[in-house]
Amino acid sequence: MYGREINGRVHTFGVSGKLIMNALVMYDHQTDTLWSQFLRRGVRGELAGTELEVIPVTQTTWAAWLELHPDTVALNKSGRYQGDSYTSYYASRSAGVIGESNSDDRLGSKELVVGVDVQGNTKAYPFAELARRQVVNDSFFGQDVLVYFDKGTNTALVYDRNVDGRKLTFRLEGEPSGVQTILVDEETGSTWLAFTGRAIDGELKGETMERMLSHLSFWFAWTDWNPDTELYTG
Repeated sequence: MYGREINGRVHTFGVSGKLIMNALVMYDHQTDTLWSQFLRRGVRGELAGTELEVIPVTQTTWAAWLELHPDTVALNKSGRYQGDSYTSYYASRSAGVIGESNSDDRLGSKELVVGVDVQGNTKAYPFAELARRQVVNDSFFGQDVLVYFDKGTNTALVYDRNVDGRKLTFRLEGEPSGVQTILVDEETGSTWLAFTGRAIDGELKGETMERMLSHLSFWFAWTDWNPDTELYTG
C-alpha cells in the first residue's frame, strides 16, 4: 500500500494495462507517470524516479482482521468476495503472464515468501520455514529483524526488533492463539501482541515495534526482481 501524496499534491492512480516482469504498472491521472508496483517508484514520465511512501499493511484473513479491528469499514461488492478467480493459477506451474526472468531453483517457483528490503539489500523468508518456527530472530545487513508467522492465517509480519535503544530477542508465550498470540522478549520479560508489535505489559509496556519494508510474493517473482537475494534457511 502506498501514500498518494507526492511533493505536497494528492494523486489518483489507475491501472495502465502494462506489466514489468509480470508486476502491475500503475499510472497517475495528474501527470501520466508510470509507476512500478514492485519498485515503489515512477519509471517513466514527469515523476520518474520519485519514490512512493510505503504504508505497512497486514495481509491476513478477514476474520483475523475483524477481530483486531471490529470497526473496520469494508468496500461493499455485493457478495463478490465469495471466491478467488486466481485459484487455478495458484495451483498451476505457470509463472505469471510472461514466465520467469531469473530461474532460481533454491525454492519452487510458486512457493510463498516474505521478502525484506534493507537499503536495497534483500532477503526472503519462505512460508514453509516460517511455519516450522513461527518466530524468527534474525540479523540482516546490520538490521535486527523479527519475523512472526501465524500458521492459521498465513500471516507474515516483519518488525525491527530494536526498541528503545535495545536489541530484543523474542519467543512465543504459550500456544499460538491467532490475533491474541503473545510474544515475550528475553531481555526485559515484557509481553507483546504478535499481530501488532505492541507491548501490553512489563517494562516496555506501550512501546510498539516498527514494521519493516517487506513484500509477500511468489518466489519466482521475488527473485526476478531481486536476483541476488539472500534466502533464510533456518
